[in-house]
Amino acid sequence: MKSVNAYLMFNGNAEEAFTFYQSVFGGELQLIRFGDMGEGANLPDEAKSLVAHTALPLAGTGQILMGSDCPPGQTVEVPRRPNFTVCLEVGDRDEAERVFGALSEGGSVDMHLAETEWTELFGMLTDKFSIPWMIDFNSSQ
Repeated sequence: MKSVNAYLMFNGNAEEAFTFYQSVFGGELQLIRFGDMGEGANLPDEAKSLVAHTALPLAGTGQILMGSDCPPGQTVEVPRRPNFTVCLEVGDRDEAERVFGALSEGGSVDMHLAETEWTELFGMLTDKFSIPWMIDFNSSQ
């Protein structure tokens, strides 16, 4: 396991929140919008400007604060749908597949492991205890 990071979910104000966090913690903010992604062309105009993924390295810690707006059609609804996810950065593809498979057993898969615009392999699931997880593998990091 390379790292465990918090992943925060927002109902349309992720950019505002992460601009604030950047003012508090410093660092270079990475931001990808839903409209920048391959499937973005099929989204309604109001969804294209929403944040699909943002990352803010926390100086001196080796950790990253990450987040996004909820995908179109979803919202944060605490406690039924929490506004956080545990993001695991793993060391290789085999580990990503093993961890994803084990955590999803008895739970539900929200997004199968696949390549994304920001990483080589990424998937989302909710385990049998209702804890949301993201599994991330990127060989260049």
